[in-house]
Amino acid sequence: MPEHSVTRILTPTPLTADNFAPFGDVLAATGRPDKLINQGLCGRFHDRARLDFGAGGRAGISIFDAQPRALPYRLEMVERHPEGSQAFIPMHEQPFLVIVAEDAGGIPARPLAFVTDGAQGINFHRNIWHGVLTPLASPGRFAVIDRIGTTANLQEHWFETPWEVREQR
Repeated sequence: MPEHSVTRILTPTPLTADNFAPFGDVLAATGRPDKLINQGLCGRFHDRARLDFGAGGRAGISIFDAQPRALPYRLEMVERHPEGSQAFIPMHEQPFLVIVAEDAGGIPARPLAFVTDGAQGINFHRNIWHGVLTPLASPGRFAVIDRIGTTANLQEHWFETPWEVREQR
């Protein structure tokens, strides 16, 4: 991992279903529930993520406990999972940073940064370049739904010149 003095700047924007659609799904209980269940006392926001676990894999639920980060945040590496989707559901109501990039011939294009509203989770579609789990406050605990299997499901890309994610001024 080489040291560089040049840094490129990213400014995060609020996460919405529309601006995140090319990369995955926003998991949120917004709008009216799709149906009422449990004697009408529970709203069900049905089927909010396109989960994909590939051939030879199965869905797994894990708990991640990540250390909080702060802005400005130095982005040196992104990763992707070619064998399946990966969903992050916060077990708190604190915003977290979400970084994604389109694929540009096997490497990430210019990253985009989003900040959740604290009540949103996300599901990265299969093979989407993304930053690591980046809570902005404690606790950094998340339920993670992803592929469990015997084949490799992680590719990393280290940027030659890192990016810095800064708050809007």
